[in-house]
Amino acid sequence: MLAAWSLPCCFTILLGLLELCRAQYEHLGYPHGYPQGYPEPEQEQYSAPELPPDTPRIQLRLAGDKRKHNEGRVEVFYDGEWGTVCDDDFSIHSAQVVCRELGYLEAVSWFPSSKYGKGEGRIWFDNVQCTGKEKTLALCTSNGIGVSDCKHTEDVGVVCSDKRIPGFKFINTMANNVQVEDVRIRAILSSYRKRIPVTEGYVEVKDGGKWKQICDVEWTKHNSRVICGMFGFPTERKYNARVYKMFARRRKPSYWDYSVNCTGNEAHVSSCKLGHAVAAKANSTCGGGTPVVVSCVLISLLFLQQTLVRLRGGAIVGEGRVEVLKNGEWGTICDDNWSLLSATVVCRELGFGSAKEALSGGRLGQGMGPVHMNEIECSGFEKSITECFFNKESLGCSHEEDAAVRCNVPAMGFQERLRLSGGRNPNEGRVEVLVERNGSQAWGTVCSDGWGTIEAMVVCRQLDLGFASNAFQETWYWPGEVSADPVVMSGVRCSGTEMSLSQCLHHGPHLTCPKGGGRNAAGVSCSETAPDLVLNPQIVEQTTYMEDRPMFMLQCAYEENCLSTTSSETPASSHRRLLRFSSQIHNNGQSDFRPKAERHSWVWHDCHSHYHSMEVFTHYDLLSLNGTKVAEGHKASFCLEDTECEEGIEKRYECANFGEQGITVGCWDTYRHDIDCQWIDITDIKPGDYIFQVVINPNYEVPESDYSNNFMKCRCRYDGHRIWMYSCHNGEAMVHQALVERLHGPEHGPAQTRSAH
Repeated sequence: MLAAWSLPCCFTILLGLLELCRAQYEHLGYPHGYPQGYPEPEQEQYSAPELPPDTPRIQLRLAGDKRKHNEGRVEVFYDGEWGTVCDDDFSIHSAQVVCRELGYLEAVSWFPSSKYGKGEGRIWFDNVQCTGKEKTLALCTSNGIGVSDCKHTEDVGVVCSDKRIPGFKFINTMANNVQVEDVRIRAILSSYRKRIPVTEGYVEVKDGGKWKQICDVEWTKHNSRVICGMFGFPTERKYNARVYKMFARRRKPSYWDYSVNCTGNEAHVSSCKLGHAVAAKANSTCGGGTPVVVSCVLISLLFLQQTLVRLRGGAIVGEGRVEVLKNGEWGTICDDNWSLLSATVVCRELGFGSAKEALSGGRLGQGMGPVHMNEIECSGFEKSITECFFNKESLGCSHEEDAAVRCNVPAMGFQERLRLSGGRNPNEGRVEVLVERNGSQAWGTVCSDGWGTIEAMVVCRQLDLGFASNAFQETWYWPGEVSADPVVMSGVRCSGTEMSLSQCLHHGPHLTCPKGGGRNAAGVSCSETAPDLVLNPQIVEQTTYMEDRPMFMLQCAYEENCLSTTSSETPASSHRRLLRFSSQIHNNGQSDFRPKAERHSWVWHDCHSHYHSMEVFTHYDLLSLNGTKVAEGHKASFCLEDTECEEGIEKRYECANFGEQGITVGCWDTYRHDIDCQWIDITDIKPGDYIFQVVINPNYEVPESDYSNNFMKCRCRYDGHRIWMYSCHNGEAMVHQALVERLHGPEHGPAQTRSAH
């Protein structure tokens, strides 16, 4: 009796489960649970160019290290062997032919002299001259295939556009890498279609204008790892294969012609090899397999703060100079042997995907401190760059050789909720935010009360426009859409590390903005580069001394508030005790450091016969060991100039004769210990141990690529007669404290809430 009851009961349960699974797709309103528009409508087929019968059959590819997938050394496959192309007579027209033959829309530039490293094998083409209209490089004029007197130091490279030729279809006539129009992860399950970013779904390639799935018969975890890395994820994970098999049975997939063969350490699928051709079958079952599915791991940004590696000096999330923590001190990596493979290890370690670029030559600014690693060699599967082999004996690297990376990062969709309106170019304008209002989405402005450089930096990063060059509290000269005039966001305070403006502290639904939006809304202008000021701690440590100076010799300093408040009660015949030192401030960034104020607004000071171009340029503070301020000073920027520069760099700024003020990239401004206000007044300080602190650009008045190195601290001992300065270094704990005070005020009282977005 029990068995007779169990059979229909189990059958009923199975039917119920089937309905639940089907409901997972059908509640979207699509037939068969399939996303709208799938499969793609028929498009015009890409037709391969017809070539004369006597044209040599060649295949091209881009190769070399430290490159994106759409650039590299031009390599030619002919007569069963890969070779290169000589740069003699090569031109942008020849590059155009190469890029078009590879399926890219056009050529952007080209490079001679083995820019992407020296190739191997034969040099198949020399003295290549193209008109740009040829269908293949083999049809261009040259010495003849295989006829060359070049060396591999003359191998040519090209940079192609990111965009592919619409409908491009790779014709596999010879051995080659994967070349398709586009690749994507397409979310299939309803639970993943709602997520941003897309982390799981079918792997699809666009070939011949059509999106197609890949048969999973020869698919490996290494392939999945490469796909996830391309889309900004560090690794792959397991997924529920049963539901995808059921889905594939409900709708016949359209398979691509080939399988894919990756080793797992490629930065992009275009570096993987083509596998076997998929046998054409009427039922499109790919030998009993199903479409390839990947599921990728998305790591929280909190993870980034827990590693021994960090990125500094980058304009956007996922790029920067690589710095490593060793023996409690941050240092850089030398670019000798720096490759895309090593860069990818760094990116994955930080929770990003594979590396887009491995940058050398201090391209993203020069660091400070030691160079910890050189001549790094990675397999690509290390968990950390510190696990890779490096030459511990190699010395002599300078910060001009600092290595950097640009990583693939997940597509979070942040750019779609923010825009700049009314500007003269796409890099400037009134900041407008997309918000929910009365059940629908609407654009609105941001209140400019308290709007500053840090907030502007977050906006430029979110829009992938680089660094902020200016933050504006009035935007009447940038008229946006009238419908977007109302303020939808107020009380914005950012720390500078946020990926989007909505992640900054700001008022909730109860907005407060006395000035209103419209002409008084917040605005920004963005730039691809920014300066980066760094104080040399060794100079401070080496030049510190103490001086007792008569009050009658400090009249100018008194007028400029460079003495403690008790100096107003000091008789002219008495003296003040001064802690004096020199400071050497380097610009290690990518653009010159210029004062925010224009020349016509600089303030003339009769006492010293000079102009102030910034109200406050540095803060000098003496702190107790628990961080309490016991003495302070400030230094107005009476002169920003190039005192000295690195070899090969010319000075551009000097203060004499009302000259332009600033600090050139690669130069430094030295404030000598004997200049007025280059001190802290310690007259009222008791003997003891203290912390000496210097902050450059303390009000963030001028945008920089990295504010963390604007802070320096030293240990200081004062016995009432002598003073010692030691253990000076650039510190980041003070950066955190300064940002906390900026966000919450000195009392740390929270006045705002952080959005949950």
